[in-house]
Amino acid sequence: MARIYPFRAWRYNPALVRAEDVVTQPYDKISPAMQQSYYQRSPYNLVRVILGLPELFDSTENNVYTRAAENFRDWRAEGVLTQEKESAIYAYSQRYEVPGKPGTVQERRGFIALGELVDYSQGIVFRHERTLAKPKSDRLNLLRATRAHFGQIFMLYSDPGQTAEQLLFANPNTPDIEVTDEYGVLHRVWKVADPGTINMILSAMQDKKLIIADGHHRYETALNYGLEHAEGAAAVAPERPASNLPQPPYPEAATMMTFVNMDAEGLTILPTHRVVHGLKNFDATAFLERAKKYFDVQPAVSDTDAILRQLAEAGKLGTNFVAVTRAGNHLLTAKKPEMATRLAEFPERQRQLDIVQLHSVVLEDLLGISQQAVLDQSHLRYVREATEAMHLVGSGEADIAFLMNPVTLGQLREVAFARDVMPQKSTDFYPKLLSGLAIYALD
Repeated sequence: MARIYPFRAWRYNPALVRAEDVVTQPYDKISPAMQQSYYQRSPYNLVRVILGLPELFDSTENNVYTRAAENFRDWRAEGVLTQEKESAIYAYSQRYEVPGKPGTVQERRGFIALGELVDYSQGIVFRHERTLAKPKSDRLNLLRATRAHFGQIFMLYSDPGQTAEQLLFANPNTPDIEVTDEYGVLHRVWKVADPGTINMILSAMQDKKLIIADGHHRYETALNYGLEHAEGAAAVAPERPASNLPQPPYPEAATMMTFVNMDAEGLTILPTHRVVHGLKNFDATAFLERAKKYFDVQPAVSDTDAILRQLAEAGKLGTNFVAVTRAGNHLLTAKKPEMATRLAEFPERQRQLDIVQLHSVVLEDLLGISQQAVLDQSHLRYVREATEAMHLVGSGEADIAFLMNPVTLGQLREVAFARDVMPQKSTDFYPKLLSGLAIYALD
């Protein structure tokens, strides 16, 4: 069963700072330019904690992690961050225009609460993609230094009856937080402290299975951190305010999550394109010739929007992607018999995924990029915008790029519940959950 808890969040004090000056995109979506912009917005911008700038004379005693802990400690002492007096959950709405579909506006609704950290083997929380070593090490260092969670794990669940949405959004009041981010997404948050409402939502969620949409690295980091503290926590239970509402058995046993219903409107998955760089003696013509063993190779148009339209239309008929090279762009469509033979060790549901075909056949076989190199983030970059991927190739910064169609929600759900995993960065849920809307401090 999924155990969910209200909590006494730390939140930015609106009397001292404006939300738009201090909240950020998730750490892994903050570009260097965005990082600099966040630094300039406010001395209390959360980027100084979740993605601080390195300094020239950083050491073991003074580095991005120790400065993050110092900032978090000081902001609480100064009253810039204040803790709620009562346990609550938080209704969270995001209204946005769908990228690539001008005029198409959607709203995604969910709620922020704590969720118990459980191993995947328990069949309660399911992942859908592999993780990378470097981000987990970085997040663990930050968690150890600050002992707090600043962003939410994005969790999906299924409820055709939309119980939580009806309880939380039937008669919305003025939101506690209302901010428009750099992508034009309107984020609104409402505090919900009524015990009756909270208990009805917690009861409705007890039988739910959860799929991690975004935040695999942070989830696994928090899980491992919780396991590190489990034995000691059982021996010395911390004093906490009395509450009739459920609480985690110890603070490290849970992390902050946003729960979103898969059966409600508003979910958008974007593709994550692959950019390959640093290959020795790469030859586009030779690559395309080798690719013909597994793919039908056809010339593609050069205009970005036209390429994406061509890719989307081709995707209705089979698995495919576009290879972008300085020698031209080509649509690669899988040859089913050859692909089935090559990917025989994969379940059928995975053999049909273009992302699996790309990683196993193209990256590993045709380009010689090993699975370990992918894990180490060697030779491979992930970008959201097709224009950026094409620019990197055209400028000579990359050897080749692959433009992808997005994984569908149905494909993700099938793979996750079968306890399979797709390659890293297989999905890009849009929009992202802002960091800093609520903070879960472990002490």
